[in-house]
Amino acid sequence: MSGHSKWATTKHQKAVVDARRAKSFAKLIKNIEVAARIGGGDLDGNPTLYDAVQKARKTSVPKDNIERAIKRGSGAEGGGSDYETLFYEAYGPAGIAILIECLTDNRNRSASEVRIAVTRNGGTMADVGSTARVFSRKGVVLLPKKQESRELTEDDVLEATLDAGPDEVNDLGDAFEVISDPNDTVAVRTAVQEAGLDYDSAEVSFVPEFTQPADLPTLEKLEKLVDALEDSDDVQNVFTNVEAPDDALVPSS
Repeated sequence: MSGHSKWATTKHQKAVVDARRAKSFAKLIKNIEVAARIGGGDLDGNPTLYDAVQKARKTSVPKDNIERAIKRGSGAEGGGSDYETLFYEAYGPAGIAILIECLTDNRNRSASEVRIAVTRNGGTMADVGSTARVFSRKGVVLLPKKQESRELTEDDVLEATLDAGPDEVNDLGDAFEVISDPNDTVAVRTAVQEAGLDYDSAEVSFVPEFTQPADLPTLEKLEKLVDALEDSDDVQNVFTNVEAPDDALVPSS
């Protein structure tokens, strides 16, 4: 009986993982399609598309899916959707600021799904500008510490990117995060490549101007809220200004 129970649990967990993976793929494909629609399908001439494709490849999105998304976005193939970017603002447990980025072809659906996810998981919707002011647009390049030939140090990253003008380099534990002016994102990524370093992603993101400490119970509630938001196909990114204690897991953001 216990063997069957274990099998059933494993099967359920795999189904959850597979569903999340599929949602992640769909969101990455959306980014590629939109980047190709705005800047064309040439990776060399469209740095936003280049970085969207790189992120998809790093997440193991199949090559055929990537190529079809580029064709749909650039108009070389039919079937593309007219997506628009929308932002919603909310407060999480303990008043933690939340900025929600959506990429959608249906405003009403997005607004409804975001509101339901927030209000059913201990959060409240915020007025326009209430939490957005907490965040600034920044270029963010992530580099894994474990490279093919060596373990990166902060000095390695600084040396590689110094001429590109990064604002700061943060140690995230298993990776380094290079923060820059959004206009310098490509320059930082290019510097990383020219130094022969591998990177996981390079994109313009939203970084909090200040953070808010939170204890473990608050983090758990926030993680539940963020998970509910990310279950929506329209939600591309969820940004928070939470500061977790060193011994706690930080909710995805």
